[in-house]
Amino acid sequence: MRQLLIILQKEFLQIFRNQTIIKMIIILPVLQLLILPWAATFEQKNISLSVVDNDHGSFSRRLTEKIISSGYFRLTDYSASYEQAVKAVETNRADLILEIPHNFENTLIREQQAGLLLSVNAINGQKAGLGSTYIAQIIQDFNSEIIAERGLQSTPSGLIHIEPQYKYNTKMDYRNYMVPGILVMLVTLIGGILAAINIVREKEIGTIEQINVTPISKTVFILGKLIPFWVMGFVVLTLGLIVARLVYGLSPVGNLTVIYFFAFFYLLAFSGFGLLLSTYSDTQQQAMFVAFFFLIIFFLLSGLITPVSSMPQWAQTVTLLNPVRYFVDVMRLVYMKGSGLADIIPQLLAV
Repeated sequence: MRQLLIILQKEFLQIFRNQTIIKMIIILPVLQLLILPWAATFEQKNISLSVVDNDHGSFSRRLTEKIISSGYFRLTDYSASYEQAVKAVETNRADLILEIPHNFENTLIREQQAGLLLSVNAINGQKAGLGSTYIAQIIQDFNSEIIAERGLQSTPSGLIHIEPQYKYNTKMDYRNYMVPGILVMLVTLIGGILAAINIVREKEIGTIEQINVTPISKTVFILGKLIPFWVMGFVVLTLGLIVARLVYGLSPVGNLTVIYFFAFFYLLAFSGFGLLLSTYSDTQQQAMFVAFFFLIIFFLLSGLITPVSSMPQWAQTVTLLNPVRYFVDVMRLVYMKGSGLADIIPQLLAV
């Protein structure tokens, strides 16, 4: 224990003497949190749809088939009631709920107007916004078809009116979706990659050879190298939470302790990856290049920028091995959905 404390004292002194590392820990996260949330949106595919058909008429079947055949949506749930469909949203099996009311077809023909309820899970603001836009365009085309077939008189708003409801992200603010994900990226950089570079630095300057001839065990040496960056990872996480609150007005709906609890195991996992990089790297430059290669893959396949459901099936399978994906999921669930520890058990076990 005394040896570990001595190593930790040395590491913290070394970190605070290195002005570059201090700037990366403090300035880099703040700048990226201020800039990156404004990233552009992308086209969405494979949006999960839950349909509640209370009419069971020919028009409701045609409308459902038209939506599914568009290529933007996949029918993942067909519920008998709206309450059952909401459970599908809560368990992440559906992103949108389309409820078709009773007597939809008769009302449409008799009164030349009818209503639909579109309920949208807006945790992913990008998917929610584009999904509701896509389905509105499809319904507009359906309007035109019915008008032409029945010889009805067209109205400025069409025959069918949509009343959308956005859940969890009611204002459809894209920053609510991006900021928690970007914070994961920053914790990954500080808590994992910097630890690898720090160990490789010992190789370059030759001090690791001196440590090898001391009574300090390899376990103590490795812990002494990793623990400071676990601490720095929590510092960055805390700093990011503060910036998100002060600059973007974002506060997690759920409990902050859930985020910190998951972050502890995430830092353990990712610092292990950093340790692996340091083992096969002889210079800091080599470690940085290899880390950069893997980080691009991790971030692109994490759901940070584009949802995992929009990726090809092979890519979705690969994401199951990506720890960044699970932390991004947890951050968004706690921030916007208020999920507790019981809700993130799958992600926790995966990490």
